[in-house]
Amino acid sequence: MSTENLTQGTVAAQTDGEPLLLRNRPCDGVAVLSLNRPHSRNALSLAMIDGLHEAIHELGADASISSIVLAAQGPVFSSGHDLKEMTAHRADADKGLAFYTDAMQRCSTMMQAIIACPKPVIAAVEGTATAAGCQLVATCDLAVAGSGARFCTPGVNIGLFCSTPMVALSRNVPRKRAMEMLLLGDMVDAATAAQYGLVNRVVAAGGALAEATSIAGKIAAKSPHTVAMGKAAFYAQAEMPLQEAYAYAAQVMVDNMLARDAEEGIGAFLEKRPPKWQGC
Repeated sequence: MSTENLTQGTVAAQTDGEPLLLRNRPCDGVAVLSLNRPHSRNALSLAMIDGLHEAIHELGADASISSIVLAAQGPVFSSGHDLKEMTAHRADADKGLAFYTDAMQRCSTMMQAIIACPKPVIAAVEGTATAAGCQLVATCDLAVAGSGARFCTPGVNIGLFCSTPMVALSRNVPRKRAMEMLLLGDMVDAATAAQYGLVNRVVAAGGALAEATSIAGKIAAKSPHTVAMGKAAFYAQAEMPLQEAYAYAAQVMVDNMLARDAEEGIGAFLEKRPPKWQGC
């Protein structure tokens, strides 16, 4: 699904139709993507997964967009994988093996596309984010939650351990907290999620999108070249041993110093004037 095919606007659909809504704000470089299956609790069907993957890819390549906000229509951010879609394939000749394998691979690829996207992706969470929905929040670079938001990885309660959500969760939350969420499957409120590090900040209920958009606007005022370089470096060094990480980060700093935007930014700071970014 291309972004041209996404429904334009911000009004929630009354029935599930196009799985994503897109609102571009090229004046400040912010794009808002909204999950749009409210009557299905914004479950991550294959159509939703593929739509998200393509939209993130296209927005990442769009020079007019500097940051992306991921929100949702309706009272639930996302309930995770579409269990009705998954269960329907138990009737397949292979009992669903091929479908489940494909679905998990496509979802994992979509999550990795968010990490690989050169533009920061910020989750704006109202309502519940469970299982792969919680994974989606953990995968985003930043997350803002309304005070009524709740999070959990409840797969263990239905005999399906949240193994793929565990990957993102364990990279954002301390190990014992992650294990507690994975083993108990209990709901975690927004304030606790902030204490755990799953979300960056909590705002009044209904205010997550405005706050996330405000943050995205601040990021959009920075050098897009520097932000893209920094985001890529952050995730790369996090997987390296300490000595290797420092060597890698030092080279990134050298490359960054040689960039036109660093020259402009430092010059503007010394001359006490606003910088004029070139994007290189």
